[in-house]
Amino acid sequence: MDAKKVRYGEGDLDEVLDGITKVVATRGKKELVFDLKQGAHDHALLVKHVLGPSGNLRAPTLRLGKTLVVGFGDDTYAGIFG
Repeated sequence: MDAKKVRYGEGDLDEVLDGITKVVATRGKKELVFDLKQGAHDHALLVKHVLGPSGNLRAPTLRLGKTLVVGFGDDTYAGIFG
């Protein structure tokens, strides 16, 4: 996905989340993890944390296998790329 070429909004989230089992959303030092395998997640909270004020997918967004990492957090990236 290249967000510079294609914008992903709320209507595109089903496509973006296709095959994703875990979403890690970071803002500064805050990190929220959404387990999509369980199916019981707060959709409104997920939308709030993955979309920015413009209504588009926040940057940076990384798709790592079945995990989607949205936003940047030093601790989160250190844990992923260690």
